[in-house]
Amino acid sequence: MANQTPAIRFVNISRHFGDVKAVDGVSLDILDGEFFSLLGPSGSGKTTCLRMVAGFDRPSAGQIFLHGQDVSNLPPYERDVNTVFQDYALFPHMSVADNVGYGLMVRGVAKGERARRVEEMLELVRLPGLGKRKPSQLSGGQRQRVALARALLRQPRIMLLDEPMSNLDAQLREELRPELRRLVCGREQPVIYVTHDQQEAVGMADRIALLDGGRMQQVGSPRELYADPANRFVAAFLGRPAINLLAVAPGRQLGLRPEHLHLAEEGPVEARLLRREWWGHQQLLWLDSPWGPVRVLCGPEQPLPAEPRLGWQRQHELWFDPLSGARLHGQGPV
Repeated sequence: MANQTPAIRFVNISRHFGDVKAVDGVSLDILDGEFFSLLGPSGSGKTTCLRMVAGFDRPSAGQIFLHGQDVSNLPPYERDVNTVFQDYALFPHMSVADNVGYGLMVRGVAKGERARRVEEMLELVRLPGLGKRKPSQLSGGQRQRVALARALLRQPRIMLLDEPMSNLDAQLREELRPELRRLVCGREQPVIYVTHDQQEAVGMADRIALLDGGRMQQVGSPRELYADPANRFVAAFLGRPAINLLAVAPGRQLGLRPEHLHLAEEGPVEARLLRREWWGHQQLLWLDSPWGPVRVLCGPEQPLPAEPRLGWQRQHELWFDPLSGARLHGQGPV
């Protein structure tokens, strides 16, 4: 992997809009065949990064390389890249089949060959027999798969997905996540998936780049970002329910994830139950403590001691500077 030429390389990329630094000094390598997620809150710079890969926007500074070629100033039509947009960008007056085969038509592929390849692609995305329908006759999930089919049929060297499921309800997004992985993975081209939804990124991506304020906070696997966050922002952004951040001593802030806490009759910190949230297979306990509010995630039948105290294992402690949010290592016991 270390010797592999990156499919996409950002070298100290910045993009400014007047005084606003939408992207600020981002460097990044993405490999062929990798499902890579750009994750962050609104305004973090993730979509601007994707637009610069596609050529819809140009960097104010730095360079972008696609398969070793500097494309920083190349227009979109000179890049072998395809983008699936948030609103799918389907032609409403065209049939599903014509939408899917549009790129082949523009390239002059014969009608019979085009129809055969379109039908094969509709089978792949599990929309057989729907080629004659109009986009307005499809559900949101079906329209998303039509947009994916159109992008896949073109066989680009790089696939970009800009929050393609953000317009769908939560249940449908959960159902379509494995479908999306099935459709785009196992191919040679890299996939960049932009999202603000950590569950989508963690559930699908091989690696994640987490951005905030235009700056890269951390790059790594979902497990690496969750278990070994580079700073407080990363620790707080990933994980539901959110990590407990506790002011235990001057100059030190302790982070403990709710699933790493337990209640017992003996423990270092006393607590008082405020309320419970029943989640079926789990329950979330909200407690008060000398360090402030604390959330504990436990089993649905967790007994509550008469005078509960909080306990945890030392290896689960995450320490941060309370002012800068920087990760602190080698901290002593509470």
